[in-house]
Amino acid sequence: MSEFGPLERNNLWAPWRIKYIQGLSGQSDCFLCDYLATPDKDADNYVLWRTAHAIVVFNKFPYNNGHLLIAPTRHVPDLDQATDEELLALMRLVRDSQRVLKTALGPHGFNVGMNFGRCAGAGLPGHVHIHVVPRWNGDTNYMHVCSDTDVISQGLDELYRQLVDISKTHSIGGAPGG
Repeated sequence: MSEFGPLERNNLWAPWRIKYIQGLSGQSDCFLCDYLATPDKDADNYVLWRTAHAIVVFNKFPYNNGHLLIAPTRHVPDLDQATDEELLALMRLVRDSQRVLKTALGPHGFNVGMNFGRCAGAGLPGHVHIHVVPRWNGDTNYMHVCSDTDVISQGLDELYRQLVDISKTHSIGGAPGG
């Protein structure tokens, strides 16, 4: 109880996340390596593309609609240990990811970035990966400013199917997942 009355508790219900949360218990320390080891589950894991040297997956905790992660197929913690072939594959998939997202969603811009180490914000510090985040004018709105809450405007299943179809139609990226 505060001097202004009872403390209010705000809830933002997201029942669709329980499936993901329940799936965490069976995973190793690196979800990217888990995904790489189970190509038969690409659609369930939202793996968009695979190439000989890299993989593109949806971020299940997105900053914005269409947030993708691009990682080498080899478990390496930083760019110093990546081969030239892996580095080239990563950059090509950044380009292709932007192409497919532009076609599907028409963003006004992109954030493309990497975090090295937990202190720098890396949620998975052991497997280097690149974030590709579509952005729109005004997408940082009152929800984020007032309540530190992001509003994601489209479900992962719908967007995954859309990007797989666009990838096939326009021959963009690696072999589509699923």
